[in-house]
Amino acid sequence: MIGNGGGELLRSVFEVLAEHPEGIRARDVMSEVEKRLGMTEFEAANYPGSDTRRFEKSIRFASINTVKAGWMTKEAGIWTATDDGLDAYVRHQEPEKFVTEAQRLYKRWAEDQPPKSEQEEADEAEQEIAETSVTLEQAEEASWEEVRDVLHDLDPYDFQNLVAGLLRGMGYSIEWIAPRGKDRGIDIVALGNPLGTEGPRVKVQVKREKDKTNATTLRAFYSTLHEGDVGVFVTLGGFTSDAMLEARTDIRRVRLIDETTFFRLWVEYYGRIPEEDRRRLPIKMVPFLAPTRIDA
Repeated sequence: MIGNGGGELLRSVFEVLAEHPEGIRARDVMSEVEKRLGMTEFEAANYPGSDTRRFEKSIRFASINTVKAGWMTKEAGIWTATDDGLDAYVRHQEPEKFVTEAQRLYKRWAEDQPPKSEQEEADEAEQEIAETSVTLEQAEEASWEEVRDVLHDLDPYDFQNLVAGLLRGMGYSIEWIAPRGKDRGIDIVALGNPLGTEGPRVKVQVKREKDKTNATTLRAFYSTLHEGDVGVFVTLGGFTSDAMLEARTDIRRVRLIDETTFFRLWVEYYGRIPEEDRRRLPIKMVPFLAPTRIDA
């Protein structure tokens, strides 16, 4: 077991997550936990057969139970505590009780899964599957980091054209793309078909900034929408909680797309995106062994 103790390690992870309610990159979680707890010499050494330190591996293994307990989510390399997880962090102040409760909820989750063979239930098999899960998690995070770097390095107008390419792949006809110059709030206008005889007109605003878009900025975008228009707001920086609430409660039809959603759509429609547009962000699917018991 790790020198700092599984409960203390998990408590520190959730301490970091509580300070970032809208999510934080996994690598930044590791860095923050290291600053707060430090490492033993054993933890600082690499895991056998890996170029990853035992410290990072231990955090990933320790967090598997909390994912299945519903206390946190891991998506595209971003870790986020759920309301249940934050509540558990407050209620179970003692590290041992915190990790014991996570294990209890994990076992309850496991009992609800389809029955497995005796071999699959063996501890050794489960450990092997957990290894695969952690390795897959690291591979996904590395891939997302590379994608983020590419997207954030794009010229704003190149990113604008990338969004237009995605819309073409989704079946929209691009009526207009804003030229370089003063930002007037609308960057792309798309139609359901070339003649504009089916479906609404889609107005798109595209932002490449790293800062989150707030409700005030979203309301300014609303003012550009007319009756029957559908708004799409694309930003790499994500959205503040008040902006997401605004989008859910406003009567106008607006879709919010952050960097994770954008890339998932890019992957989903990649085969339909015109070749010229695909060259702006080429991807290749790589098969990976999927875990059958634990997927954190």
